[in-house]
Amino acid sequence: MDKIQSDCPYPGCFFCVMKEANPSKRRASVLKFFRELPSQDDDGQVLPISGLWNTAMAHPNDPEFINLGIFECMAALIWKGLKNRRWLAHDQNIYIPYYAAHIIGSYTMNMEEFAERAVRAGVIPPLVELLRGRLTWVEQRVSVRALGHLATYPSTFPAVADHGEVLELAIQLASSSLEIVYSHFYQFVDRRLGYHCDLLTRGMGGVEMESRKAEEWASQLQCWSLQLINCFAFKPEFLHDICKADFLIKLPGMWGGLVNENSPAGVGLLRTICQSKVGRGHVANIPGTIDALCNIARSSDDWQYMAVDCLIWLVQDASTCHKVIDKVAPTLIDLANISTLGDYKKLGDTIVTVLQEFMQQSGNSRSTINAQTKEEIAELLRSKQSLKLEKSMPKEDLHIKQAAALVVKLEGNSLFSSGNIAGAAEKYSEALALCPMKSKKERVVLYSNRAQCYLLLQQPLAAISDATRALCLHSPVNRHAKSLWRRAQAYDMLGLAKESLLDAILFINECSQSNDPDLSLKQNKVPDYAERLVKKQMRAAWLFREAALKHGGVHCEGDASDAFGQEGDDSEWETASESDAENDARGEADDETEWKNDGHREDFCEKS
Repeated sequence: MDKIQSDCPYPGCFFCVMKEANPSKRRASVLKFFRELPSQDDDGQVLPISGLWNTAMAHPNDPEFINLGIFECMAALIWKGLKNRRWLAHDQNIYIPYYAAHIIGSYTMNMEEFAERAVRAGVIPPLVELLRGRLTWVEQRVSVRALGHLATYPSTFPAVADHGEVLELAIQLASSSLEIVYSHFYQFVDRRLGYHCDLLTRGMGGVEMESRKAEEWASQLQCWSLQLINCFAFKPEFLHDICKADFLIKLPGMWGGLVNENSPAGVGLLRTICQSKVGRGHVANIPGTIDALCNIARSSDDWQYMAVDCLIWLVQDASTCHKVIDKVAPTLIDLANISTLGDYKKLGDTIVTVLQEFMQQSGNSRSTINAQTKEEIAELLRSKQSLKLEKSMPKEDLHIKQAAALVVKLEGNSLFSSGNIAGAAEKYSEALALCPMKSKKERVVLYSNRAQCYLLLQQPLAAISDATRALCLHSPVNRHAKSLWRRAQAYDMLGLAKESLLDAILFINECSQSNDPDLSLKQNKVPDYAERLVKKQMRAAWLFREAALKHGGVHCEGDASDAFGQEGDDSEWETASESDAENDARGEADDETEWKNDGHREDFCEKS
């Protein structure tokens, strides 16, 4: 029973060893295999390594191979590839350093005990050499992944940090990864390394799939670099090296793209930085970073709450609040009616408390506050006081206020239909002043209507503010389709492609689930105007766009078709804010929820 019957031509074949029925014999054979493999020069070595890669991916918490020396073996194989280029070029050995680093990363991503064993096995030095770029970006990707896992654990972080260049290399890689992958792989199809193509597609795809996977891997390379930096950012002694102005200004733009939406990327690192007083001091000195955080905080980004955290902490810090309050306060005020966001409960109440405390502290401070900022915060506090008073107000009085607001709103609708957009905006403002604070559905419509007016008046910042307020009041949060579309148009007017793209995609998603005939997709077809905007913003927010512009892949700001390898659209690209919004100018304003007018409703697909 113990004897292995095999026709395998390779003595000591790993796959044959794994078929051994006797556990003790199998362990002994595997131990021998791991010890001897790095010193062998036989053909076919990549086969057992790829098998181990599959095993590590499928069973990363299994200790069997850890106890038998897999980390020592993988470290030795990486060193062999770095030092012996003749061996590396022989047969299919070029794949081995990649697989070896990936195996180390897989076995260390969940178990601190395994990470400790890996460090003792000496995996860090060869991983650092791969991180330096001694081979290619493909090996850099798996090395930064493995080092990021090792840096996650308190017991193994010091071993990573002892290699002082790791942090600097990770910062360089986060900043340049997209350009590296574009210029070294994506740009020139005929120069792509064969083993890169095989690793990207597993031999199952052509040029188009290679390009798609390259974008995904480039995003991972950047995001995993940021994850490694994030481990250092929790330690105050490293913040000075991380918080360089040229790096902080780039961080909000490192967002992972649609291909890597599960990573908080740049905003996640900024959140870690802002947890420290030292970090907040650095961030507060970069106005562009504050502006970007405000945009993310207002957006429908999955990591919106992280940007909100940063803004709240900056306002709560006495040493940074006066530097940022004029930029941050309008954003926080727009978000003050939000209820739940992620794990946040009663986020709006937290925001109000933070701004109220700021006002109290600023009264005792010599620092000056912009008069407009002070008035906007005061107005917010008054509105919250009105909400409290409404709780004790007779229902009849509330109904009177609601009816009065409805009358004014209908006047605004009439002005909007006649083309008096400025007059309509004023009426919606009057209706908001009359409308009870607790009438959330009605206020959603009023804010959204006024946002549409501001769009047509070419006031995108005001439109974003009102659309955001409507989205915060809506239940569920960030799911009011018309406000999403209007904010997408406003972001488009400001050239904020990522924010516009996310809102446009979410708008389409809401339309697909809506029972409202004005919103639901006709014959499951995405409206042409929404499709146009999404395509435009996908090109503008393309991960490789800056690299392509730099290296000649995109010939002008308005045309990314060459870089995508697609034919350009025959029609001239229009911004939704210019084309569809202009068509809206003579249409009806929204009239939703309990507030019905005489039954004349707008056709959303034509007018919003």
